[in-house]
Amino acid sequence: MTQELARRIAFTIGALLIFHLGSHIPVPGISANGPLSSSAFLRLSILSLNLVPYLSAAIIIQLLSMVWGRLSSLERSGEKGRTRIAHTLILTLPVAGFQAFGVASAMARIPSLVANPDGWFLLSVTTSMVGGVFFLIWLAELITRHGIGNGLALLLCVPVLVSLPADLANVLVAMRQGAVSLNLALLHAIFWVVLIATMVCIEGARRNVLVEFAGRKAAGRMFSAQRSILPIKLNSAGFLIPATVMPWVLTLPLYLAVQIFGDAPGLLTAYKQLQFGQPAHLIVGTVVLFILVFVYTAYVLDPERIAEQLGKRGGAIPGVEAGEPTADCLDRVVSLTTLIGAVYLLAVWLVPETFAAFGGMLPYKFSGGSALIVVCTMLDLQKQVRDVSLTNPGGERR
Repeated sequence: MTQELARRIAFTIGALLIFHLGSHIPVPGISANGPLSSSAFLRLSILSLNLVPYLSAAIIIQLLSMVWGRLSSLERSGEKGRTRIAHTLILTLPVAGFQAFGVASAMARIPSLVANPDGWFLLSVTTSMVGGVFFLIWLAELITRHGIGNGLALLLCVPVLVSLPADLANVLVAMRQGAVSLNLALLHAIFWVVLIATMVCIEGARRNVLVEFAGRKAAGRMFSAQRSILPIKLNSAGFLIPATVMPWVLTLPLYLAVQIFGDAPGLLTAYKQLQFGQPAHLIVGTVVLFILVFVYTAYVLDPERIAEQLGKRGGAIPGVEAGEPTADCLDRVVSLTTLIGAVYLLAVWLVPETFAAFGGMLPYKFSGGSALIVVCTMLDLQKQVRDVSLTNPGGERR
């Protein structure tokens, strides 16, 4: 282990310990004689919103960039564009404030929980929780710059890993009480081993497209023709945006319909059928998620834009003409890989709902999305550890 790698690991561990300690600081105004247990106090800490408001704001900005051409060009305009897109923080403030105020209002309505459920309590809780969100954003940035791994991903991953022992204990207690059979527990264990192994394979899989660059002269030097590859991930859409937007697509139309038509019997029936674990939710959610994966992948991997960039750099796919033929070739490759990635994401998303539909749920909170976050974080961590280990202090590869 190099000195630089040891320093980065130590910094990351220290930052994660600060995050874990901060999650034990309760929000102000909680009555010491309240009815909550210690585990409930943890859920009501100043960091209980985690990075959800920031991620929600980032997703909103990403969706706007898909339909607003100016914002899309700004996002793709390089360092200046990325700096201006950092104004996602501005949107984070109202999103975090809205969520924190909702939590504070709900706490104020619980009998004997709050000593003085007045306006000062609402203000102090809202302010502390919003401050906790921005503290975590700052901490994640520090981890990314000075530690090892992606700071945002690590802060999302840690709560999942911390909750695993409690989930396992709940399953063991249920088995001891006879509520869960040994065969069902073994079935879940085998399923998760297979699913996580599949995630590792899929997340590391690439469809490599061969690209040839013609010889060119630049800065008074002549560069010979070169060959390279254009790697296309099987899962280019990721999981966060499709899985986050899908519930919006399901619930927003019903919400608007209720506002317009009131509590009509048909709307109430549709609402019940679209609840988690219902056949309609399973079918409609699958179709919506499948479409979202294709739409978002088409935005992330635009074949026409990639073909245009290759043409500007003198690159071409062997045996394919530049311009529109190259875009058509890339479109076929992207469509095929996206199809595989969409089926894979559907399998990940359907994990808890499939168990619920067939009555095979166990008392744990671990889901396919949680597993994917952990797997992707660990793969990225492994890559960065390897890169730092093979890099000299001057930035040169060993």
